[in-house]
Amino acid sequence: MDQLFALLDRHSDKVVELQRNLTAIPALGPKNGGDGEKEKAEYLLGYLKSMGIEDVREFQAPDSEVSCGYRPNLLALIPGRDTSKTLWVISHIDVVPPGDLTLWKSDPYDMVRDGDTLIGRGVEDNQQGIVSSLLVAHALLDGKITPEINYGMLFVADEETGSTFGLDYLVREHENLFKKEDFFLIPDSGEPTSEQVEVAEKSMFWLKIIIEGKQCHASTPSQGVNTLVPCAEFILRIKELESLYPAENLLYDPPRSTFQPTMKEANVTNVNTIPGRDVFYVDSRVMPEYDLSEVLGTIKGFGSEIEKKYGVTISYDTTMYEQAAPATPADSEIALKTMRSIKKVYGNNPRTVGVGGGTVAAFLRRRGYEAVVWATLNHNAHQPNEWASIKNTIGDAKVIADMLLTV
Repeated sequence: MDQLFALLDRHSDKVVELQRNLTAIPALGPKNGGDGEKEKAEYLLGYLKSMGIEDVREFQAPDSEVSCGYRPNLLALIPGRDTSKTLWVISHIDVVPPGDLTLWKSDPYDMVRDGDTLIGRGVEDNQQGIVSSLLVAHALLDGKITPEINYGMLFVADEETGSTFGLDYLVREHENLFKKEDFFLIPDSGEPTSEQVEVAEKSMFWLKIIIEGKQCHASTPSQGVNTLVPCAEFILRIKELESLYPAENLLYDPPRSTFQPTMKEANVTNVNTIPGRDVFYVDSRVMPEYDLSEVLGTIKGFGSEIEKKYGVTISYDTTMYEQAAPATPADSEIALKTMRSIKKVYGNNPRTVGVGGGTVAAFLRRRGYEAVVWATLNHNAHQPNEWASIKNTIGDAKVIADMLLTV
């Protein structure tokens, strides 16, 4: 282990080189205004082969919305002493757009180094995970070290816009790649302290609520049906859901369901017009024991009462809907193994946590695989001047290496 850690400590320049090259290749899905991940995947494919990894494969998920016709997913495997079990480290290739360029201090796709800090779009989300996994492969190969179990790296597409062509595709169409006894680590969420190991998610949905009445002049309100007042009442009633669905679990932060009215669309553009249409949105993160259809039914029950009271018509559009996947047990082998290695490398007190929903681990958990989501991250994802730490990238690589070499 000392030899492997020493090899990793010498890879600072490799972190910088890989991050610079990856950042220079924008990988935006079509929903984010791009043409997919093909060019970035080709760079990684060539890099993996140049390292001397013998088992490198590409899985192309058909997608007519990109010019090449597919979204690329890559696999690289280094055999271990026990070839019946694999530790899979799963990172995603795609990034989000840079957003308002005036908020960036540098070109988002030209990585800048400032001491330990690397700045550029994608450096944390999810290139830090990509690079950590590659450093481990370098150290194993350079040191001629055979891990105790297989070391598998997956670089998947489409994480930022739903994973239909990424990990979801792989577990649907190529599930033969995996075994139930395999370990799955996804380095795509975490805290600066390195202590949070995500094992569970809340259910979640985004709901669009449309209230329709009749627009008219404000001086003659009886000729119309004002939608702003029932809209306001409906927004206030959303708060009642917290008492109707009160379950708590300290695994999560916050430890209960949350129901938050968020966005409100504009209705009329002048003061002296009564609106005939109002639209607002609700973000709901629901404790896993509750059925989302029941929660939606409760909301629609509120709507029926408001329709009768105000003479409006209310309709609904569920823009995102995901019932929670089964949790990975906190005492599962992968969770305990991950926390042991984190404690060894970082000298901290790791713990299992639940999150508000939305990690790709759900695709694995729904099919009975035990997966954890962990990395040492500073919450720069999707922000201008996104940055990542060289030190943390190497530290996380040491955790992965320790998991591979410790029985």
